[in-house]
Amino acid sequence: MQKVFTISAEWDSDASIWSATSDDVVGLATEADSIEVLFNKLSSMLPELMLLNKLTDQAEIVYEVLARKCATAHIPTEA
Repeated sequence: MQKVFTISAEWDSDASIWSATSDDVVGLATEADSIEVLFNKLSSMLPELMLLNKLTDQAEIVYEVLARKCATAHIPTEA
């Protein structure tokens, strides 16, 4: 069974960016203004970092992104 590498992504509302790091992938630290752009960046960065750090000898890398974003919902007040 192939190892699944875990990536943590968090929304920074002050900077309006997603930032991604990983305890599984040494050196991974990147940012993007949308989650879609973040996934595109990860698809190219991860293979490079995996080869550089000799973390896999597989032709494919399976990774999971755990994204966290805090939001506020407003409760309507009665008139």
